[in-house]
Amino acid sequence: MIRRLTAQDHDVCFELLKTKSAENLFIIGDIEAYGYEQDFQKLWGEFDEHGELIAVLLKYEQNYIPFALGAFDAEGFANIMCDDPNFNMMSGLQEITGKIEPYVTKQLKRKRPTYYAKCTKLQGGQGVDLSHVQQATPDDAEQLVELLKAVPDIITVERKRRGLADGTSRTFFIREDGKMVSSASTAAENSVSAMIVGVATHENYKKKGYATACMLKLCGQLLEEGKELCLFYDNPAAGAIYKRIGFEDIGIWMMYTYE
Repeated sequence: MIRRLTAQDHDVCFELLKTKSAENLFIIGDIEAYGYEQDFQKLWGEFDEHGELIAVLLKYEQNYIPFALGAFDAEGFANIMCDDPNFNMMSGLQEITGKIEPYVTKQLKRKRPTYYAKCTKLQGGQGVDLSHVQQATPDDAEQLVELLKAVPDIITVERKRRGLADGTSRTFFIREDGKMVSSASTAAENSVSAMIVGVATHENYKKKGYATACMLKLCGQLLEEGKELCLFYDNPAAGAIYKRIGFEDIGIWMMYTYE
């Protein structure tokens, strides 16, 4: 049986989602930020014959994200999505979205896979000097955006400043020759997980281990807080730095766009 979830279902919903905290970063973060009763955000749950919650479907604006640990009613989730006139995106782990995809009746416009990795324990950081790695404050937002201009991410100074101020994002960076030359950040932080983004080094300061140092400092702090870490990357070569410090592939994250 599939039904809408409400705040009364919160405990059982989080019990399921927290079995895979990193994989459910977006769903957990959106629930903590906006709850269950917003016009732009809704949640559905599938319950088995024993009344146990076995799958969750989040709607955030036009995007839907499903999660299940095992078999679930993929056609039922697809029907919910297709009944929404505003639906035009689906994202999630390939093993889950792939079961829903055949039942989606809207015309597919684009399907993009990315590698998805997570980290629960650091490795390989012995002997790395972290003394020159600093944590950013909202006052550093402008310099951070300047450094990240070459990184394919839609970001503004105001957005970066807001994230650093409200705790949904944090950044560690290295400054050399009077300017910020390397950084690593989080996005979509919630109580149990965080996404690593914005790992970048200025072209003139590469091959000095700066990005690794920033990552070690950032990830070490998050792991000490008991959070699982996750990130996306586009190709195996780009993922090399992450795997050296303890990230492991957990699947393919799919992003579908529909007409």
